[in-house]
Amino acid sequence: MTAQEQHETIEDSPVGWVASHVRRYVETDGADGGTFHGIPSLLLTTRGRRSGALRRTALMYGRDGDNYLLVASNGGASRHPAWYLNLSADPRVEIQVGAERFAAHARTASTEERARLWPVMTKVFPTYARYQKGTDREIPVIIIERTSPEDSTIH
Repeated sequence: MTAQEQHETIEDSPVGWVASHVRRYVETDGADGGTFHGIPSLLLTTRGRRSGALRRTALMYGRDGDNYLLVASNGGASRHPAWYLNLSADPRVEIQVGAERFAAHARTASTEERARLWPVMTKVFPTYARYQKGTDREIPVIIIERTSPEDSTIH
């Protein structure tokens, strides 16, 4: 992060229970909040596509080698979650896993990658399969790839 970004306020999810989860996670470096109902959880910070503000949310994740995997399920809603729209507009993100924070690049899995990674994520959280059956949109799988510290994650 640049010096300016280090002083920017990060806005946590407007959803009350998610904001509470994020606060506990930040305050304890993931000791409280590093899992959600037994499922690994991380913090994702994106740049708002319209507001330009830094936005942070807590999300369940899976792994594929060194990469982190997210699912833009939005609880099975017919529209993508705001965090996904933000990283689609600017793929430079920051991730916090436990106490570790790092710069990363987010991208939507290709059709071939999704075919391989969707079962990984439905094993992490089987409800994703039900969400997919209940919506007409294809729920994206997002691949988070660590970048070097000198790569500004959020401009």
